[in-house]
Amino acid sequence: MLPHKRVVVSALMSGHLALAVSTVLYGLGIVAQTVAARRADERPGTGVGLLARLAADRLYLLGFTGQVGGFLFAFLAREDLPLYLVQAGSSCAVGLATVIGVLLLGWRIRRVEIAVLVVMACGLLLLTGAAAPSTARELPLVPALVALGLLTLAVLPLARVFKAATPVLAGVAFAVVAVAARNVAGKPLLDLVLHPLTWVMVVAAFVGQACLATALQRGSATSAVASMDATTVVIGSAAGLAVMGDQIAAGREWWVVLGVLLVVSGVLVLGSAALPARELVPARGER
Repeated sequence: MLPHKRVVVSALMSGHLALAVSTVLYGLGIVAQTVAARRADERPGTGVGLLARLAADRLYLLGFTGQVGGFLFAFLAREDLPLYLVQAGSSCAVGLATVIGVLLLGWRIRRVEIAVLVVMACGLLLLTGAAAPSTARELPLVPALVALGLLTLAVLPLARVFKAATPVLAGVAFAVVAVAARNVAGKPLLDLVLHPLTWVMVVAAFVGQACLATALQRGSATSAVASMDATTVVIGSAAGLAVMGDQIAAGREWWVVLGVLLVVSGVLVLGSAALPARELVPARGER
């Protein structure tokens, strides 16, 4: 194998390994956070207030640690892999969470959910085969700060007004995280800490986490996470291809279109077919 080909394969494999670890940690985090959020006291207040109450729950903190670990490994994967693959891989964590719930917590799974998991796996395989490792194009700093900052600041007020859209708005926030992370991934540590987009990423992650906690308490965990992930995959993939310079292997453009369609359709169908969270994990005081 030629030296430059070895470098490409090595980068691709390290990115894939980081993405695989990220997906597992996200899946474990979703399960732990779901159980904790559903058993929380159902007192007035959502978003940041709910996060403050859950901060005392060790299980929620364990799930949050899994989410942080998943984010860190996804961050590493974004240095080499295009957003359409990284976000699709992360979104498949909802399917993995379903499997974990079935095996460890006795959640029921139906045939339609098994079929959807297979569809999502096929979509992810297509995206893996189409992915070409590349370094992200540097975004103009001021326009990127304005656009991503305004999107992030708009999420929480909109979530209070449009409560049913909370999972989608969480997806918007995490799409901001994905785009900002792709732009700063691979930078030296000092440059990373001082880069303004790093702090936009941190704020957007907190906003997305607050919206996700609210969505998990209100209804089906898989439905909430599926809506969030579908939004993030679509926005993140479009931004990566349009402005970040993400690459596709020659002649495999249709693999990306079909792969994204299969993954997004899968997470949405899985979310709509899932049992309500309160049937899986009763809230405190319920029997």
